[in-house]
Amino acid sequence: MDMSDLMQNDAPGAPEKDEELLLDDWASALAEQNGNEAPAAAAGVFQPLSKAAAPSTRNDIDMILDIPVQMTVELGRTKIAIRNLLQLAQGSVVELDGLAGEPMDVLVNGCLIAQGEVVVVNDKFGIRLTDIITPSERIRKLNR
Repeated sequence: MDMSDLMQNDAPGAPEKDEELLLDDWASALAEQNGNEAPAAAAGVFQPLSKAAAPSTRNDIDMILDIPVQMTVELGRTKIAIRNLLQLAQGSVVELDGLAGEPMDVLVNGCLIAQGEVVVVNDKFGIRLTDIITPSERIRKLNR
């Protein structure tokens, strides 16, 4: 029974029956959630978690290794008024909050993962990672 069934029922006394049925559905769902009543169908669908499943975790990560992510190296940031932005031309200099020689942030999908310094190899710019943010530090920053 869905909400459209409840709305279409115009018979007197019917909304009370529908409320009772809806409350029964909620009660059974809550009981199921609390573990009082485990559905029989779910038993065959979900595999139990065990220590034996841990070695296959390494194989599972292989499935996501080819997913592309956006990596950004950030030199610095600044706020600029639209008036000043429209006046920028070729050769204009924009002051950033980062200092020369200061480590740059390396972000993956907008999340800080490392800091590093600029290097030039064969006339191409790159970044040498100097500090990797640990997963626990990243999670701690997300919780703030």
